[in-house]
Amino acid sequence: MAGKCSSTCPMRTEWVKGNAVGSGSFGVVNLAMNRFTGELFVVKSTSTEAGFKSLENEANILESLNSPYIIRCLGQDFSKEANGERKLNLFLEFMAGGSLSNVVEKFGGSLDETVICSYTKEILHGLAYLHRSGIVHCDIKCKNVLLGSSGNIKLADFGCAKRKNSSKLDKVQKSSLESISGTPLWMAPEVLRNEGLDFASDIWSLGCTIIEMATGRPPWGDLLLNPMAAVFQIACSNETPELPTKFSNEGLDFLAKCLQRDQKMRWTCEELLDHPFISGNRRCSCEKDACSPTSVLDDGLYEENYASDESESPHKEELQSRIPFFTRSSSGRYRMARRQHREIDLQSSENWITVRSG
Repeated sequence: MAGKCSSTCPMRTEWVKGNAVGSGSFGVVNLAMNRFTGELFVVKSTSTEAGFKSLENEANILESLNSPYIIRCLGQDFSKEANGERKLNLFLEFMAGGSLSNVVEKFGGSLDETVICSYTKEILHGLAYLHRSGIVHCDIKCKNVLLGSSGNIKLADFGCAKRKNSSKLDKVQKSSLESISGTPLWMAPEVLRNEGLDFASDIWSLGCTIIEMATGRPPWGDLLLNPMAAVFQIACSNETPELPTKFSNEGLDFLAKCLQRDQKMRWTCEELLDHPFISGNRRCSCEKDACSPTSVLDDGLYEENYASDESESPHKEELQSRIPFFTRSSSGRYRMARRQHREIDLQSSENWITVRSG
């Protein structure tokens, strides 16, 4: 949706806030409903100066974008709470499937490689659009990638995003572009060394996000309990995150193209879209175990069934290819091990915050 977010902004008397569906460093995300039409959307709310800056940046970025792979901004306003607290509210499109981190957790702790291929392709389309628009997302991870009920993917949370078109930047904006933004375990080495942001930084984060989808754990998961050691290893060593053990050769090669420590060696979005892992000229190592469920109940397909209002609806065949079926044999084989690690992973990852500076 191009144009200013405020063009379709709901008036304060026209919407009602529902239950919280998420939270972040800026504040809380709630489900919301239009009082007159019943339309569902989400509202991000904050009452802190840092939160105002983050949400205003997100609104400014989103108002200039128009892509089926980017979350739509529906408007923003200020409200006054009963205690006199002033809040900034940002209204955003509702995605019924939630974040990919939620999806991974609900479907056994990891995704099948064929599903990862499908999701990665759409993430790449979103990143390619952003990079053509001169924007670096700066915080690509499963939590910031949302899933629609039909399996369509959209990039979200642009609070850290930065414009890279130097011809339109003043000194303050250029300084902001050089500042650190994102979540440390997903950050590229050059970003943690404070050497500046580039489109290649998003590609490193994409590689880390694929590892997250495949393993159910953050990249560098063995260093979760030692944040300083993790930051030092990412920034200064010659190592890369541990790769998924059950990935195909094409998948491992794709990750190698994303996780080049020299940012000049990383492939671009356009190059990665032509890689066999994405283009379809491949055979996953998991295909020999794959089978379709005998009924919807086999894989708990969706708890909710929301219709998509997306203007550029995918073809039926594309929708069918996105449905997140998982191989019974692989999900059963590793479910116990993943369950043992999941609780400590979730607890320890709470110590990691999203950095929003500049």
